Amino acid sequence: MRTQPLTVDVFLSADGWAGAEDSPGFFGYHGPELAEWIATASALPQLVVFGRRTYEALAGLPEEARDESWRRMSELNAVVFSTTLETASWPNTRVCRGDLVAEVGRLKAQSEVPLRTMGSLSVARQLLDAGLVDRLRLMTFPLLLGASGREPFFAGAAAGELELIGSQVLDGRVLLIEYRPTGRDIPRARVG
Repeated sequence: MRTQPLTVDVFLSADGWAGAEDSPGFFGYHGPELAEWIATASALPQLVVFGRRTYEALAGLPEEARDESWRRMSELNAVVFSTTLETASWPNTRVCRGDLVAEVGRLKAQSEVPLRTMGSLSVARQLLDAGLVDRLRLMTFPLLLGASGREPFFAGAAAGELELIGSQVLDGRVLLIEYRPTGRDIPRARVG
């Protein structure tokens, strides 16, 4: 039986942080090619998997920050994993209080469209560790956040090998790197 692929999209600084206390959206590096990539990725059929914090941040954006990509994203079918959220304000969005790994495994088997996460770092890490991720897309921005960084994406992640399946430079400064987890351990030095 064929399952739907799950893609994890994460926006990062070059030193691996997913945000900083004073960083604007897209770390301040939004450009026309990045906007086109976002619009194209959002236009594809997909089921979006969110964690509560990412969903609430996106759903709570003020009207002046809501662009066409936001509107498209708010119309996609989505599942928000949360033990505290009661309802979701976006149409076509449901809240799931069940086990993330079991439910996403079920969704991959039953969905008619591919699955995708955006942000939702804890969700993404759990799905990576469970071996459910088929594609890891890292959008790397040209800055080092250093001590102002918050939310290190790879902190606590299990070791695992990645196969490079694509790369692209957007706006002459943002690097999109696409990997496929192989399910194999990383190379290790021989001891003794």
